[in-house]
Amino acid sequence: MERDFQTPGRSPVYSREASVATSHPLATSAAIEILQNGGNAVDAAIAAAAVQAVVEPQMTGIGGDCFAIVMEPDGRMAGFNGSGAAPMAATSEALLAKGVSEIEPTSVHAVTVPGAICAWETLSKAHGKFKFSELFKRAIEYAEEGFPVAPRVHKDWKEHEAKLRLHPATERTYLPGGKVPEVGQIVKFPALAETLKAIAAEGSKAFYQGTIAEDIIDTLEDLGSTMTMADLAACHTTTVSPITRDYREHTIAELPPNGQGVIALVTLGLLERFDIGKLDPLGPERFHLEMEAAKIAYAVRDKFVTDPGHMDVCHTRLITSDYLDELAKMIDVDRCNTAIPAPVSAPQTDTIYLSVVDKDGLAVSFINSLFAGFGSGILAPESGVLLHNRGLSFKVEPGHANTIAGGKRPMHTIIPAMGLKDGHPWLSFGVMGGHYQACGHAHVISNLLDFGMDVQQAIDFPRMFFDIKTHVLEAESSIPAATIEGLKARGHEVRAAAGAIGGSQAIMIDRKKKLLIAGSDPRKDGHAAGY
Repeated sequence: MERDFQTPGRSPVYSREASVATSHPLATSAAIEILQNGGNAVDAAIAAAAVQAVVEPQMTGIGGDCFAIVMEPDGRMAGFNGSGAAPMAATSEALLAKGVSEIEPTSVHAVTVPGAICAWETLSKAHGKFKFSELFKRAIEYAEEGFPVAPRVHKDWKEHEAKLRLHPATERTYLPGGKVPEVGQIVKFPALAETLKAIAAEGSKAFYQGTIAEDIIDTLEDLGSTMTMADLAACHTTTVSPITRDYREHTIAELPPNGQGVIALVTLGLLERFDIGKLDPLGPERFHLEMEAAKIAYAVRDKFVTDPGHMDVCHTRLITSDYLDELAKMIDVDRCNTAIPAPVSAPQTDTIYLSVVDKDGLAVSFINSLFAGFGSGILAPESGVLLHNRGLSFKVEPGHANTIAGGKRPMHTIIPAMGLKDGHPWLSFGVMGGHYQACGHAHVISNLLDFGMDVQQAIDFPRMFFDIKTHVLEAESSIPAATIEGLKARGHEVRAAAGAIGGSQAIMIDRKKKLLIAGSDPRKDGHAAGY
């Protein structure tokens, strides 16, 4: 598809040596700086993520979780699951005895062990070139000396003002002068700066042991959590093998559960049974099939996907041809299937995703999250660590795949991905937007392979998703009215999306031309860059 240069948009960023795509310009700059100083893609990804933990506090932080895939130039891949577990003393029985029947977004029981810092250090040791201490320079600088609030960051910040007023320490830190910072206002996080310095100097043990850990546990204990110092000290990153499935002669790689990556493969497996490429990419037929496939896939997710030690079925079974054939029978090309069970998961969430490819061809697909905007809203005051609420995915009632249990990892929405062509690296990509991510992966891949879009067009292209609890379709404002009417005629209920759906970054690797082609989502503040 050719770009119309008379309409707003961006071109993909073409480069030869290295490429970076993040959702914040300061993070992209930090990654480029690392690469030009001799660091590799893993070094650059960690440095960028550390910056984003400061300048995008509504989306990510060191009090959250992290997943990554590292792909070698020959196509070999390693996956890293940096998600933390529930406290060992957390059980459904204990919560029910306290009168807790459902975990709320701001509940202290939604706080699981933060796995990000452990994951960053594990990645650094396994694949990095620079010392871990060299990766925090810009993050510390922005936390200590201040950073200007970007437009999308301000919008998100404002939407979560009520949450930020729930705890005095959180309010003091994130509502300077008693109000949400304006666009361009310089904001500083001195306590977080000191914590970042300690992590840079001492590694992950500075976070999971000692005074920082004590500050986290004291804060949680005061609110009724059962998390202990031992729970923090037990945090570990699991190295996993990505799971793969082909789509249109390309191989798509995702991480296995407890993440929802397999659901992106289920969605693509259903879509490949239809000749999507012959449809209008903006037409009702295309979005009908995509939404029906996604609804089925998410029902599969909520039935099966959780901590793999607690799954009733091997995740590989979910992407077998015979199972997908059975699921595909639920799709009527002309009519919405109202019998598909609606997922029971929590609402949309916030995340950062970034991608880096270096001069040697090492590629990193990297995602970090606090789950909801500003996580749980609970800030450990002395260390400045804002804690995520990933435990919101847990159920209290016994008998569900995601019923809470001590040491159990919750079902995760954040998923990095990779693509290969003929066994060689082709695409490092990911999509932000909580539950949308699995559907978003399928949407971007379909845009690329079914409709021949370039990486920037595939990211820019209008999106649709469904209300996770009702299956009402939510359409971005750029979806044509005729498409909306066509979907309604097929039995869908459709409404305007409250805001932009998710965000994305991608870097395509063109081996023949020896080029890197990057795109970054205009729904966020960031951009792609290369050299």
